[in-house]
Amino acid sequence: MSFQPFPLAAPKAQDSPNYAPDLAVRLICPDCRDPTPHIVEEFGSGDLVCGTCGLVLGDRIVDTRSEWRTFANDEGDDPSRVGAASDPLMEGMEQLDTVISFKDGGSGIARELQRAASRGQNGRSERTVVNAFKDINNMCDQFSLPKTISDIAKQLYKRSDEEKLLRGKPLEAVIAACIFIACRQAHVPRTFREICNLTHVSKKVLGQCYKALEQAFNLTPGASAQNGRGAPIQTGPEDLLVRYCNHLALPPHVQGICKDIIVQAREKGVADGRSPVSVAGGAIYFACHLLGIPKSIKDISLVAGVSEGTIKLLYKLYYADREKLVKKEWIKEGKAVMDRLPADAAALR
Repeated sequence: MSFQPFPLAAPKAQDSPNYAPDLAVRLICPDCRDPTPHIVEEFGSGDLVCGTCGLVLGDRIVDTRSEWRTFANDEGDDPSRVGAASDPLMEGMEQLDTVISFKDGGSGIARELQRAASRGQNGRSERTVVNAFKDINNMCDQFSLPKTISDIAKQLYKRSDEEKLLRGKPLEAVIAACIFIACRQAHVPRTFREICNLTHVSKKVLGQCYKALEQAFNLTPGASAQNGRGAPIQTGPEDLLVRYCNHLALPPHVQGICKDIIVQAREKGVADGRSPVSVAGGAIYFACHLLGIPKSIKDISLVAGVSEGTIKLLYKLYYADREKLVKKEWIKEGKAVMDRLPADAAALR
């Protein structure tokens, strides 16, 4: 009897390797383990983030949306893709102009077209507004002021130009007054001396322009803006402490102590009638001695923009009423020591 082997069966189709992606795989946050996760794609940072707990699940996410950016400026997206975004303050001025130029020896037709275009261009007032807006941007950049202040200053200047409030005044003085008011309205006030040093405008002319705008815009003398209740917000020495303490590299708790000293001095009638700059500089110098922080009077004078004699005078006034200004909690906590305060004016450095 002969033996016949069985023939080998052909491999089935399902035995072949399968390289298709597994669509059943889901991305779940390892911390939350929520079966219905809330995954957010942050295209700005290129991360894949869990919307529940904030855990970063992946990086280098490619933004596949439509690309509408413009590289003309940094003002944001521009869907038109034909240049920078239009400025609502300009109202079409200097935004859709066509400039016709010609080289030396050009045809007479080009010359006539250029003359016709120059006649049809915006008037002198509109060109002045455009130049003023450029100066405001440059001055705010030199002063490291945010764009919010430059926009407020532009609105103030445009209104003053439309209503002819400061006719005959120098352009630099009007711009300086607008920036001064804008800083107050944005709660980052600057002193007259700082604005004068920035714009190179005399204090007298700046004061005249400010007074005119103050009356025209119905601003309370010494007020910056109107709060929600309609009461004027005064610009006091407390508003200057943040900037002065940062420039002097003082610890964070010094600012709070200086503010309490200024408030107590105002309630007790100490240093009444003094300018906010002098009051702030004197309070910082008094607090530095009280807390044992080495800070020379020269450094404070340069930052505050007042003379060393003025700071010494304010210090003497604070020292005379030190028992009313220094809180007992500071002494109990060990922050303040009354013996650190020098009584002799010759010891002040």
